[in-house]
Amino acid sequence: MLCVDSTDDWTEAAALTVSLADVDTKVRIVGLLKNGRAMIPHAPLAFFNAIAAHVRLQRGVEASIDRARGFLQSAGIDVNTFVADLFESGGDAAHALTRAAQTWRADLMMLAARRHMGILQWTERTTRDAADMAHCSMQVLPAPPARFETARPCRLLCAVDGSPVSLASLRAGLKIAGPGAQVQAIYVIDRSARATEAASTTSLQEAFFEEGQSALAKARTVFSETWCAQDFAFDAALVRTDETGDDVAHAIVHGAARWNADAILMGKERSRAGYSGLCPDAWPN
Repeated sequence: MLCVDSTDDWTEAAALTVSLADVDTKVRIVGLLKNGRAMIPHAPLAFFNAIAAHVRLQRGVEASIDRARGFLQSAGIDVNTFVADLFESGGDAAHALTRAAQTWRADLMMLAARRHMGILQWTERTTRDAADMAHCSMQVLPAPPARFETARPCRLLCAVDGSPVSLASLRAGLKIAGPGAQVQAIYVIDRSARATEAASTTSLQEAFFEEGQSALAKARTVFSETWCAQDFAFDAALVRTDETGDDVAHAIVHGAARWNADAILMGKERSRAGYSGLCPDAWPN
């Protein structure tokens, strides 16, 4: 499922979709049509014409859908389209895109992260919240200006914590990896975490270390059992946050930058406080 709006931020995601697609791949382009009233809360006080704004936004979204459809169809991909209209249905972007993914039973949701123009930052909440609700994988491309190859990723960094969902992200990443890919699994020891009355700081760090060793061992097992393991190189490492002014999310993205990763693989689970905190603010360009 390729998510678009009235901007051209979908172009990188569409190019990667073409790279990942095979003869059986079906793509649904979902255009997000924002609610003009929600974008400008005090619009009624300024005699804001919501209907006219809606029509203008609709034209922009439909134009993006048409361009994306033409691009994908020219590559021989089976495409259909849908408009998620928040003006008519209400709600927010995260829930609208989640409903669209669930209804269509999407395997993968493709969208771009953005930093500019606050009224268009619907991806901020979507990438934070939708993974809990969509029940499918998400491919989030970094905000422009990004150095991003539209071929299959060949350097994949997978942050694991030993949970089934984090190991599932490793399996999913191996399915989209390019030929001869290098895969690195990391576990982050959070040295900025402070002990409670029940445990000392030293014992807490020792517990993190032991959990990390176990998580990386599980990741090695998952990799070795994958049918394509012989085609890829695999490494595993413990990563530590700074003791102050740092957190797990930033440690992951800093590690990805140092390792020159093409993609970060994450499994998000609502009940775990650890790696689910990888928020858009932590993503590098």
